[in-house]
Amino acid sequence: MERTAAGLSAGARTLEAELIDRARGRDEAALREIMQANNRRLYRLARGILRSDSEAEDVVQETYVRAFTRLDGFRGEAGLSTWLSRIAINEALGRVRSRKPDVELGAIPDAALDAQIIKFPVSPAGDPERTMAQREIQRVVERAIDELPDVFRMVFVARVMEGMSIEETADLLAVKPETVKTRLHRARTMLRENVEKEIGPVVMDAFPFAGWRCERLTEAVLKRLGFGS
Repeated sequence: MERTAAGLSAGARTLEAELIDRARGRDEAALREIMQANNRRLYRLARGILRSDSEAEDVVQETYVRAFTRLDGFRGEAGLSTWLSRIAINEALGRVRSRKPDVELGAIPDAALDAQIIKFPVSPAGDPERTMAQREIQRVVERAIDELPDVFRMVFVARVMEGMSIEETADLLAVKPETVKTRLHRARTMLRENVEKEIGPVVMDAFPFAGWRCERLTEAVLKRLGFGS
């Protein structure tokens, strides 16, 4: 679903504005609603850059703390989800640059165009432990996605895993829509031969962010903002 301000219906814009006003007033229910609506996307975007579960969770926490303490500066030129996503991306990129000062998400090294990923085995057919097999397939997908060069991985996460439109992805990553299309094609090519034909729709469940993890992070942010004990 399109999340930029221009893409929201009048009713959705009104509801979002009301939610933001409540959050500015430190309404705990509003803060929870915002986090629960955006946790998965922010986590996946951060993890797409950092390739670390724990660091991605840290980035999501920092994103909310920064955003919720600066809501007066939110002007609504973009949707709230897009604004939060940009904060998360900038925070994640800052961490990458602190380790590798020369890393730039917008730069595509020539060698990346010919990058290949390692072919990982999948669980054998007929495995009686279907749940374990499913988890192993998810690990295969996650490792394969992690092997993508940074610029292709971010487009893949945004477009395929989060279902963002070409225009929203371009706006989020500050590139042209044509660049999004090209990078997505490259990412799919790198993944297809090794993984995509093996696991199909399971890719949509990679890097899950729900249940206990979602609730734990939400509670941690609220505690940092002074709610609860």
